[in-house]
Amino acid sequence: MEGKNNGKRGRKSGGAVSTLRPLERCLCRGAEGGRYDPLGQDKPIKVYASTEDILVAQLTGSDDCSEDAVVGNVNKFCVVPPGYNSQPRRGHLIFDACFESGNLGRVDYITEFEYDLFIRPDTCNPRFRVWFNFTVENVMVGQRVIFNIVNFSKTKSLYREGMSPLVKSTSRPRWQRVPPKNVYYYRCPDHRKNYVMSFAFCFDREDDVYQFAYCFPYTYTRLQSYLEAIEKKNLDYFNRELLCLTVQQRRLDLLTITAPENLDPDENQRVVFVTARVHPGETPASFVCQGWIDFLVSQHPIARVLRQHLVFKIVPMLNPDGVYLGNYRCSLMGFDLNRHWQDPSPWAHPTLQATKQLLMDLNGDEKVDLDFYIDIHAHSTLMNGFMYGNVYDEEDRFEQQMVFPRLLGNNAEDFSLANTNFNRDAVKAGTGRRFLGGALDDNCSCYTLEVSFFSYLTNSSSVPVPYTEEAYMKLGRNVARTFLDFYKLEHLINPKPTAGPQYPRGQRNSSGRGKDRERGRESRGSRAMSSQQEVGSYAGSASGSSLEAMPVHFKMHHRDGKKR
Repeated sequence: MEGKNNGKRGRKSGGAVSTLRPLERCLCRGAEGGRYDPLGQDKPIKVYASTEDILVAQLTGSDDCSEDAVVGNVNKFCVVPPGYNSQPRRGHLIFDACFESGNLGRVDYITEFEYDLFIRPDTCNPRFRVWFNFTVENVMVGQRVIFNIVNFSKTKSLYREGMSPLVKSTSRPRWQRVPPKNVYYYRCPDHRKNYVMSFAFCFDREDDVYQFAYCFPYTYTRLQSYLEAIEKKNLDYFNRELLCLTVQQRRLDLLTITAPENLDPDENQRVVFVTARVHPGETPASFVCQGWIDFLVSQHPIARVLRQHLVFKIVPMLNPDGVYLGNYRCSLMGFDLNRHWQDPSPWAHPTLQATKQLLMDLNGDEKVDLDFYIDIHAHSTLMNGFMYGNVYDEEDRFEQQMVFPRLLGNNAEDFSLANTNFNRDAVKAGTGRRFLGGALDDNCSCYTLEVSFFSYLTNSSSVPVPYTEEAYMKLGRNVARTFLDFYKLEHLINPKPTAGPQYPRGQRNSSGRGKDRERGRESRGSRAMSSQQEVGSYAGSASGSSLEAMPVHFKMHHRDGKKR
């Protein structure tokens, strides 16, 4: 970057203008008045504003301006030019991140056209700085600015692949992406060679409050409202219970979705266990999970069949405190919960401890076959949806792990078999997938389901398709549908309508899954027969006969580069 003098970019002492970056020159030519007018002073001005009044303060100490001094979110934080001592006027931007899932730790005035923005690190853990979510108000019509987010903790990013920040405003509440041509991602020598994401933006409505975010926010409050709305329907196949409280006394919800008769104490259960949002900044995971839940509680014929045969247990938000606080990866106390599955503490990791205990109880119950554990995440450097699985020495067990991703790849156009990866990296030993893959019954398949923060490629197009909230939820619906195909192969669900049970009670299928898969199957036989009339030959799901013809593109590694 050119023009560094006295620690500040874009100006020299005495007010002379130094060489501008290309983005600055482009912006200045388009600004009203047609000229760039820096104010040439070394110390930035920060103005702290409350809802009642605005307090102006000139910063004179260098410590407060260091990049390490980012501890809390800005609160109605107005930035005015150096030397300006009057009340802020229209066009002096007011930044705010003191709201649920908000994150913006600091704003530095560079010029009237440019601001350096600092992500607030995760609470009690300065290593993670990726998620941002803030508002800007008090703008002028036609006001053009450059925002530089200067302290990302990741070097690789989908910003290099065309990803751009999301924006909405009070009069336009639907999220849109900033045009990619206005977004730049580069290493900046003025910020300890950190990677910087710069984007240009033009405000067009004075009365609007603009909100910018790394990805579509999905808050704890939104989840609670969503679950309460389902509860009000009084569905006999949906149950919501409190699994535990977090450190800050928020709910850890456990959902059970199944036909009521499956919960009879004498009935044997086939359980699919799902978790999401252990990493709070990975908001796409919540949209995928909501799509999954929406499908399971719907009246779709496949959903009814799945409820008749399976018990779905879902923990939709494993890290409520981290989500509420606007962290990217950690809990309130600075722990990456997805590294503590081996020995979670009831006081430091209560949500993890409660979830692990429930899984261990299910695994030890003779009337429960725990078939799947799936943990939903979002990925910051790869496209599409894909899965991580475990590597096992037993060939049959390893081959069994491959079945579900292959079926899902046939059902979801945004799911990538090429990115699907099986590994047993020792560094990941504390993750849910790795730990539970060794702790649960050998017949339980444990996966991490990943989805891109940005986009997906399809077989019919070489141009990335940006994900939307609806596209994430569609992936969740397609994952749920895929269980029909899987259990057809398992012969729990008959592939076609039949006049009687296709497999006599007590007969085992060739995969040999489960502690005793035919326990209690007699009571399910009538449901299996009647359910086929609803499903028929569903065209949108993979048939069992086509499985062998599916291409195999799996990667098998002992190490991978993703911290998951």
